[in-house]
This record gives sequence, C-alpha cells and structure tokens, in this order.
Amino acid sequence: MSKKAIPLVVTTEHKGVFFGYGEPTTEKIIRLEKVRMCVYWAADVKSVLGLAATGPSKSCKIGPAVPAVTLQGVTSIMEASKEATEKWEGGPWA
Repeated sequence: MSKKAIPLVVTTEHKGVFFGYGEPTTEKIIRLEKVRMCVYWAADVKSVLGLAATGPSKSCKIGPAVPAVTLQGVTSIMEASKEATEKWEGGPWA
C-alpha cells in the first residue's frame, strides 16, 4: 500500500459503495486496496455520508475484504474518519 493511501469511501455510477485505502483523485477510475463493499446501510447511518463520517452500524451489510479493486465510473470519493474506518474494518453483516 502506498504511503499516501488513506481510508476512503467511494461511490460509483452503478450505485456501488466501497471502502478501501487509496489516494483521492478527480479521475473516474480509482484503485483501492483492502476493499469492502456496502451491500446495505441502515437508516441509523444517516446516508452515504454517514458511512464516511461515523461508519456502518451493526444493522448494515458489509462484505468481506479483498486485496484490491479498480473501480470505474467513480461519482464521489470521501475521506473516512478514524471512527468510520474502525467500523468498516469490522465488516458488520446483519
């Protein structure tokens, strides 16, 4: 992993929501490492921005991590807080 890689939440044109480590960009393609996908987030998370601010709750469905993913059709890249990062890494699946 690059020394510049930071925890990010990334959304895509196909409504994918992913967490992983990478470098923010303005490009439509991003490579992330240690990647998890949010299949479902509960109302208590308070939107996709909540996934970056406070992280997924125990009611969410977060898939297992894969070593790396290259995402295309990126629509947003959000820096994840320390609290959110810890919860994403826990990978809750209700």
